Amino acid sequence: MNTVAARRRSITGLGIITLIIIGVLLSLGFWQLQRRTEKHALIAALTERLAGAPGTLPAPATWSALTPAKDEFRRVSFSATYKPVPDGMVYSSGSGVRPDVPGPVTWAFLPAQLASGETVVINAGFVQNTMQDRAQQDRAVQKLITGAPVTLTGYLRFPETAGTLTPHDDVSKRLWFNRDQRAMAQALGWGAVAPFYVDLESPVPANAIPKPGPLEIHLKDDHMQYAITWFGLAAAVVIAFGAWIKGQQRAV
Repeated sequence: MNTVAARRRSITGLGIITLIIIGVLLSLGFWQLQRRTEKHALIAALTERLAGAPGTLPAPATWSALTPAKDEFRRVSFSATYKPVPDGMVYSSGSGVRPDVPGPVTWAFLPAQLASGETVVINAGFVQNTMQDRAQQDRAVQKLITGAPVTLTGYLRFPETAGTLTPHDDVSKRLWFNRDQRAMAQALGWGAVAPFYVDLESPVPANAIPKPGPLEIHLKDDHMQYAITWFGLAAAVVIAFGAWIKGQQRAV
């Protein structure tokens, strides 16, 4: 009798643990399905923004209300004048939104003044410059600074946050490793700037240096694969527990 009671307690205890494990695995699977739905909605929203006709630049009074969730990648067109101040360069090993980027490049960031006086930072495109030749970068950017207003078309973007492995910025070379126009403005004396920057689509310089261009979004969508994995593990736990129960019954 004691042996039977002990076996029942063992089955009950393992059954509770098994139910907890199955519950966790199923919740992870359903969470991945929810993430998949959200990812599809995000892809649809971003695709719509990228494909839409350029709108006007948001009024400065509304800038504080802009957010990446509802405004990132909005196409805009506006007139501004590049300011005659030192530019900033941002190094990247490639690009997830510019399929024409050949590899490591530097992106030219310049402040541009609106007719109303506010300053918007423009990512004017990339310069192929793996040796980080500051003189070459200056020559590439200097021709953009004409003192005349120009019509700019591009996409609203928001500043990045440096990660723990992001190299430190080299202000002496005006070289950054994450796209934070606010940090550049503070270090280079650009004054107050918009809380966003604009990835330039056009105009393209005659020699395409720096080279702006259209953006393409390719977000990873592995959530169904992950969901199937979690559901499969839950099924495996059920099968393993069932096999163990049968083994216990045969041992009686």
